[in-house]
Amino acid sequence: MSIPNVKMDTDLPVNNVVIPVQEQLGNEESYLKLITKRFFKHKLAVGGLIIFSLMVLIAVFAPVIAPHNPYSVDGEFAAPPSAVNILGTDEVGRDLFSRLLYAARVSLSVGVGAVAIYVAIGTILGAIAGYFGKWVDMVIMRITDIFMSFPYLMVILVLVSIMGPSLFNVILVLGLLGWPSIARLVRGCVLTIKEMDYVKAGVALGYSTPKIVFQHILPNCIAPILVNATFGIASAIIMEASLSFLGMGVQPPTASWGNMLNEAQSITVLATQPWLWIPPGVMILLAVLSINFMGDGLRDAMDPKSLK
Repeated sequence: MSIPNVKMDTDLPVNNVVIPVQEQLGNEESYLKLITKRFFKHKLAVGGLIIFSLMVLIAVFAPVIAPHNPYSVDGEFAAPPSAVNILGTDEVGRDLFSRLLYAARVSLSVGVGAVAIYVAIGTILGAIAGYFGKWVDMVIMRITDIFMSFPYLMVILVLVSIMGPSLFNVILVLGLLGWPSIARLVRGCVLTIKEMDYVKAGVALGYSTPKIVFQHILPNCIAPILVNATFGIASAIIMEASLSFLGMGVQPPTASWGNMLNEAQSITVLATQPWLWIPPGVMILLAVLSINFMGDGLRDAMDPKSLK
């Protein structure tokens, strides 16, 4: 008795043509290789990636690299750089170099944490608005308009003052207020993609709405979301530094680049004690520039008009 050949469900139909899964995976791998190759051709983006990677390593291994306890007062007040304290000490005698390393943890955590929150919120709301349309789209977009009409910095200051200045509250507030731009971006992307033939075919085949949205539509919106999130990390780092500089962000003795700059508000410090404000200012500058360069590189690498 001969056993009939049974074709396993490993091939997927695309436009009435059965394409083997292995070939599809190969195409996806080739696309990723092309994106990577184009990204590494962008010299500023590569430089930004190197600098940002070093900052991440510094933040992770700060306890190992730091020569002193960043919270212990064991030096002279506002002492200039020396062999013992590479970048000098702050106004209460804490080692500035150690505090600078630990501050990288806080500032980068704010950037990544806030962006992760608002990307999740904005992506979900934008996908719902774009896919369902009609009154759902109208309600979500009007809420988005309301959020975007508020003065961003003033609302953040009010909310942080009410909730209390802390690392968690800063991340939460920035994350809950930053989603409108992502929502608009994802909505526009979904409005375009949901008219594609393969999405209509999925609807005709009876696929569930979550499967169509999250497995077939949103993966094609990854490029603009990723680029926007990259720039968002830089913006969140600047906002945290601004809040801490105003005394409404991360509170001492926890070190952040912003509250380290807060110590340099007087003309005397600016003129005679540059070691108090130049290092954290340079770190903020390098972090923001490196992330923006990476964003530029990703945007160019993922631009479908220039992919060849």
